[in-house]
Amino acid sequence: MRVVTSDADTRLADWLCANAGLHDVGIGGQLAGGNANVTRLVTAREGRFVLRHPPTETVSDKAAAGISREFAAISALADHAPAPRPVAYCDDPQVIGQPFALSEFVDGVTITDAFPDAYGADATAEIGRSLMETLGTIHRVDTAPLHAQGFGKPAGFARRQIERWLKVRADNAVRDLPLLTEVGEWLLATLPAEGSPAIIHCDFHLDNCLAGRERPEVRAVIDWEMATLGDPLVDLGLCLFFWKRDPAAPLGFAFVQAISNHSEAPGRAEMAEIWSLASGRDHAALAWHIVFSAWRLAAIVEGAWVLCAQGKVSSDYARGLEYDVPNLLREAATLVEEAAR
Repeated sequence: MRVVTSDADTRLADWLCANAGLHDVGIGGQLAGGNANVTRLVTAREGRFVLRHPPTETVSDKAAAGISREFAAISALADHAPAPRPVAYCDDPQVIGQPFALSEFVDGVTITDAFPDAYGADATAEIGRSLMETLGTIHRVDTAPLHAQGFGKPAGFARRQIERWLKVRADNAVRDLPLLTEVGEWLLATLPAEGSPAIIHCDFHLDNCLAGRERPEVRAVIDWEMATLGDPLVDLGLCLFFWKRDPAAPLGFAFVQAISNHSEAPGRAEMAEIWSLASGRDHAALAWHIVFSAWRLAAIVEGAWVLCAQGKVSSDYARGLEYDVPNLLREAATLVEEAAR
C-alpha cells in the first residue's frame, strides 16, 4: 500500500512511479544529516531510496543548483567509487515545489566520537585507511563527462575562494577577526601550483561518510551538494585538518572526526601516503591546503554567526560559532607558524 502524507507527497509518488519505475511508493520522514538539504526515506516495492531536495521554504537558485550538482557528481562516480547510486532527478517545481533527486539507500552508520560496539581494537587505524583509500578512489575517477557538461571551473579555484571570502567577510563584518585577513593574505602570497583536477567533494571528512555496521570501512560518501572540479588536495587538506588534533587545545568544531583525536590514531603523514598510493597523486602541497581548508571553513561559517549576531537565526550551531570560528582561525595561524619554521 502506498503511504503519503500530503498532496506534494502524492504528486511525488506518482512522478516516481511514472519516471523511476517505482511501485507502492511510501514517502517517509526526514533522515538525520544533510544539513543544507532535506533528506527523506522513500520506500517502494523495489527497495529503499533517499530523496534529497532543498528546504521547502527555500527559493534560492543556489539551493536548487546544489541538488543538481550532487546528482551530477554521484552519476559520474557511479560504478567507480563508493557514493549513493543515482536513480532519478527532477527539476520541475510543479511536483513538490523544489527540484529533487533520488538515489539508492546505503545502509550504514555515521561516526563521530565513538565506534559501533562491533568494531575491534584497531578501528581507528582501519577506518582511517578506508577513508584515505575511498578518497583516493574518488580522485581517480575520470572527470571528462563532467567537463563536457560545463561542471565546475577548476582553474584558479583556490585563489577565487580566498579572494571571494576575504571580500564577503570584509563587507559583512560584525566583529574583529584579524587572523581571517592575515591568514588569507598568507594563503594568497604562497599559492602553490595547482594539481590536475579531480571530482572534489569540498566537505570531505568521516562525518560525511556512511561506515559499515560491523566493520570499520567506508561504505559511501554522502552530501555532494558542494561538489566541483578542482585540486584534490582541497579534499585531503580538509579531512586531514580534522584528523588527530590535540584534544586539549581549543578546537573549532571539536566533534568532527573526534575519533581520531587519540594517541593510537595514525598521523597525518601516514594518512597522506595511503591517499597518494590510492589516488596516484603526490601531496607535496598538503600543508598549504590544510591551512586553506581551515581558513575557508572559518570564512564560510562566519556567515551564520553574522546572522546570529543580527538576531536573524538562533540555534546551538549558530551560537557555537562565536567560539568555533576564532578557534578555527587560531588553528590555521598555528599551522602557518609551523610551516615557517
